[in-house]
Amino acid sequence: MSFRIFSSIGLVYVRYDGHANMADTFQAFASYAQHPDFRPGQKQFVDLSALTGWDEDYLELMKAQAKKAEAFTGNNAETLIIYYAISDVGKKLARLALRSWEPFPSVVPIVQDNEADALAILGLPQSSLNQLLSAAD
Repeated sequence: MSFRIFSSIGLVYVRYDGHANMADTFQAFASYAQHPDFRPGQKQFVDLSALTGWDEDYLELMKAQAKKAEAFTGNNAETLIIYYAISDVGKKLARLALRSWEPFPSVVPIVQDNEADALAILGLPQSSLNQLLSAAD
C-alpha cells in the first residue's frame, strides 16, 4: 500500500498492490496522518485495481476504519472517499469498507469501477489515473 498527497487539489491517492494486509494499512495510515500535508477532509481516491487479495481480518479492518474516522472527521470535516475497484476481490473489500463507514455520516464513501467517473465525482478534470498522476508531477 502506498499513498501520495496532492495538496494543491486536496486529494490523497492511495494504491493497494498485490496482497494487502492490515499491518501495512495501519503503518501507511500512520505515516499519512503524520505527514505535513495531511488535512482532515482531504478527498481520497483508493485504487484497488491492482489488489489481488487481502488477509480478511475483519476485526482489524474495523479497527483501521475507526482510526481513519478519527483523523478524517477532525475539525468537523467531511471526507469523500472513492474506492476504485474493478476486480471481484477489490469490489468485495470496497463493499466491506462502505459498510464500515455507515456509523460516520461525515465520511461519504462511493465505489466506482470506471476511472473517468470516479475522477469526475471527485471534481477532477482528468479522465484517467495516468493523466492525474502525470499532471501532478
